[in-house]
Amino acid sequence: MSGARPPGDGTFLTFEGIEGSGKSTQIRLLARRLEAAGIAALVTREPGGTALGERLRAALLEPGAAAPSPLVELLLYTADRAQHLAEVVEPALAAGRVVLCDRYLDATLAYQGAARGLGLEAVERLHRDPPLDRRPLRTVLLDADPREGLARARERNRRLGTERSEGRFEEEGLAFHESVRRAYLALAAADPKRFRVVDGSGTEEDIEARVRLALADLFPFLAVPRP
Repeated sequence: MSGARPPGDGTFLTFEGIEGSGKSTQIRLLARRLEAAGIAALVTREPGGTALGERLRAALLEPGAAAPSPLVELLLYTADRAQHLAEVVEPALAAGRVVLCDRYLDATLAYQGAARGLGLEAVERLHRDPPLDRRPLRTVLLDADPREGLARARERNRRLGTERSEGRFEEEGLAFHESVRRAYLALAAADPKRFRVVDGSGTEEDIEARVRLALADLFPFLAVPRP
């Protein structure tokens, strides 16, 4: 099985968390830090990291749209991932770049496997063979209280519109998002070598400082205090 590769041969990092946990902001801040240090970084996301992925994203996340069945939802996310890996992630890693991905397989395990009730095994079964056997070197899990996260996400949507919205998932009830959070924390506990759980409370600056420390073993310059 292909998996994580060490820095220098492309570095695959993923960011995970519930809606409103601050993933997109922290990925953007980290990318700026890396680029300033002369490290080529590619920021991407799932779903939506390719032209096909953008169409699938619209189908999956459109607010108010009729929900697909959990199985169909899983298969659409998996199709998006296969295209994303082939078209974006693998070429960037082969070129020695750092890939920063907003959501990846762990999101599917937490949302479709756990919260939708399909089971982790159903998700893992689809991800055993290439190209879907690719795993990140490190996963930053921004852990946030679901009430606070949803409030942030909905306020963001009011300010920015629905382009960056998680759509249908933000319409789910609190119990759903609590289930997602529990699943994420269980995944992190089962794989502590890969995961870094970061407290997602406080200001953007507070969270960024924690993210930097969580990744300082890969990029030591991140441990230097903010100027």
